[in-house]
Amino acid sequence: MASIKPFLPLSPSLKQAILSPFPSSLISCKPTFDSSVSLPISHFNRLPRLVAVSVAFNPSGNFDISLYDDDDDSSKVSPPMPPSEGRIEVVIDNDVISRLDLSPFHSATGITSPSSAETKEFLERTIGFTINYTREDPYDPRELSEFPDIRLWFVRLDATYPWLPVVLDWRAGELARYSAMLVPHQMSMRMGVVFNPEALELFIMKKVFVVYSWLKQHKVPKPRLKTSDMARMLGFGIGDELFDLIDQHQGAPS
Repeated sequence: MASIKPFLPLSPSLKQAILSPFPSSLISCKPTFDSSVSLPISHFNRLPRLVAVSVAFNPSGNFDISLYDDDDDSSKVSPPMPPSEGRIEVVIDNDVISRLDLSPFHSATGITSPSSAETKEFLERTIGFTINYTREDPYDPRELSEFPDIRLWFVRLDATYPWLPVVLDWRAGELARYSAMLVPHQMSMRMGVVFNPEALELFIMKKVFVVYSWLKQHKVPKPRLKTSDMARMLGFGIGDELFDLIDQHQGAPS
């Protein structure tokens, strides 16, 4: 379920409504499994600079409503499902990461350029990542998405193939982990990934524009539905009005 709460407790005067910088008819933040709750996202008005607002969800893309009820075991993060059978596996390690080397991705997927992707195959098989990363300090508690060098490798990958989120293995949590590599966040033992909400919203909107145009360019059936499903995995609902605007004002082809 959806939740937007601060990392730090707020005084009553600071518990104000959350406003969204995007029109509510175009984008909404709703829980994946409970349509009775609808929360717009962005920031608390006049919050102190050090009080961050977060959106929390587990690696399966489901939202959790409680950030504070430590005694409630029902709200703890569930582990992601196992990798989808037959998916394309991209294996990277410290050496590949340190050199910003994308060749393992190219070898595993057969992609030699941004325009050479076999769209249908990737959408059917999906893509996942195995990260064999050896920490300098074996007691370093950070998650993989908290290491700057790993994140930089994914930043380069995303800059080269910005449509990649739509072909990831969503079922196994790859979309959530990929997003964590690119969006500012914190980790919670109970909640999993806790994103900065404005950064997540901007990331999702950018991917909606990129993915929808990419699917249409490759004549994939029902591009609106596929794009909306991707956004919904991260808790966002995209209205048809947004797609209508995109179709009415097409950008220049890249």
